[in-house]
Amino acid sequence: MIIGSISEDKEIEKRISITPEIAKKYISHGFEIIIEKGIAEHLGISDEYFISEGCKIENRENVLSKSDIVLQLNFPEDKNLDQIEENVILIGNFNSGQNYQRILKSTNKKISVFSLELLPRITRAQSMDILSSQANLAGYKAVLDSFGMFKRAIPMMMTAAGTISAAKVLVVGAGVAGLQAIATAKRMGAIVFATDVRLASKEQVESLGGKFLVVEGTENLETEGGYAKEASDDFKKKTGRTDCRNA
Repeated sequence: MIIGSISEDKEIEKRISITPEIAKKYISHGFEIIIEKGIAEHLGISDEYFISEGCKIENRENVLSKSDIVLQLNFPEDKNLDQIEENVILIGNFNSGQNYQRILKSTNKKISVFSLELLPRITRAQSMDILSSQANLAGYKAVLDSFGMFKRAIPMMMTAAGTISAAKVLVVGAGVAGLQAIATAKRMGAIVFATDVRLASKEQVESLGGKFLVVEGTENLETEGGYAKEASDDFKKKTGRTDCRNA
């Protein structure tokens, strides 16, 4: 079987769905890999690197028409979708709620669509969980981008000319992305505060060196599955006031 992938719209998506290392694993399992020319040059990965791992380089039309499985990060544009043959498997992160009608159109063409963000986050599906890995990266990058905009020193610095206080960071939400943001900011020397509607996250925040903030009179907004549920209007009003305290 042939696995193929084409370039994403680089204005909105810099990630790629196949790296040379992953392609090597696919090939070792008996798949043939074809990718669009220049798919990862913006990331500093040349076509020669893919070729050295056994991939073939084709133009976009050939990749879409020859592939039995197409891997993409975002749902293909209509002009690309029209070039995919019937009975092809399409795998990616397709924002199924927003793209429902387009996905429905593809299934009418007998294309099997697997949108990986819908995978249940259970033990046996952990190796296919795309949400946690991307949330981890998002939390890390959010801190780097924020500090880049801050344009000041982050850790406390004591010099002969005086002392620079450490930057203070507030992370709202202590899920996967939030915890990574806390850890990253702390490693860079910031004083970190965090809040979450799930009181169980207090211990996780503090284990990373952050200070957990609680809205006065709040209730625990955590489901049995460990996820946050929607807050009441009263709680939302309280979060707009300055009546937080250290738990």
